[in-house]
Amino acid sequence: MTPIRLSSQTEAIARRVIWFEEPRQALADPVRFMAYAFAHATHADMKVLRGLLNEEDLRHALRHAPPGIIDPRSWAFWNSKLGHWPPPPMPQRRFTAQPS
Repeated sequence: MTPIRLSSQTEAIARRVIWFEEPRQALADPVRFMAYAFAHATHADMKVLRGLLNEEDLRHALRHAPPGIIDPRSWAFWNSKLGHWPPPPMPQRRFTAQPS
């Protein structure tokens, strides 16, 4: 996936969508960053990000999104927008049994 470089635009977006981290840290993992963007970015934010990333980058980010970030409505919307309809199951957290 194409890295997302820190700029005044991406810094502003990162501050909005991952408000609990510094922008440089938020942008360091583009797949995780895009998962938050799919859930929280504005239309204008996504217009900027779509100018920086190609469709395959967006599909990759959606396919590899960490569980628990994208809500069901955003999951359905972005899968539809990126040509995956019906959408695949949402990412799930997996817990493994710990040996005693």
